[in-house]
Amino acid sequence: MLSRLAVVVPAHDEEGLLPHCLAALRAATAGVAVPTEIVVVADACSDDTARVAAAAGAEVVTVAAASVGPARAAGMAYAARHGTAGLWLATTDADSRVAPGWLGWHARHAAHGAQVLVGTVEVRDWAPWPVAVRDAYERRYRAAFTATGHRHVHGANLGCAADAYTGLGGFAAVRHDEDRDLVTRAVRAGLRVVRDGSCPVLTSARRAARAPAGFAAHLAAVADEVSAR
Repeated sequence: MLSRLAVVVPAHDEEGLLPHCLAALRAATAGVAVPTEIVVVADACSDDTARVAAAAGAEVVTVAAASVGPARAAGMAYAARHGTAGLWLATTDADSRVAPGWLGWHARHAAHGAQVLVGTVEVRDWAPWPVAVRDAYERRYRAAFTATGHRHVHGANLGCAADAYTGLGGFAAVRHDEDRDLVTRAVRAGLRVVRDGSCPVLTSARRAARAPAGFAAHLAAVADEVSAR
């Protein structure tokens, strides 16, 4: 039975965008009836990310991993410090904004027996990229939707039952694609993995990547292909 929610936000030098992320998360907590904790993992930061997070009322974990996989794992471990019973772990990114109903959406799936919830993202501002890049990206993104869900995996919109997460061994200590790796292992383990695109998270299309092989790198690859054509 769901009794607690925790949201983990890895952040590397995100003092500029993090306040918007946390404001959206605070608004989303109004949609759930169980205690909710927001955990920001300040990873190898040289700016005021940790101070900004604490001022916004988040729990702050400081690490020096300089890698999103271990940072996300550290946040999950902190969120589960009192045990995993009844706990649902959600995660998003510091450059993203969740919808007001996002945590309620997680809670409903948890209550209906989901062990892993895989959501989608939408880009809120395409200004850094040519229109052709936006169009190519969106065509590909839509093509990955199926009659029963979608084939996307994003750390910016992911959730799991804490006992399922720990049973899988958590996020791997990899520099990128820790989210995809976790979902792949969940499927192989026969867990109930729900892919629902009905509650996307707004994310940034910025060119300056915070994680190697992350979303910015993906958009750069799309841009390269558009240019080559």
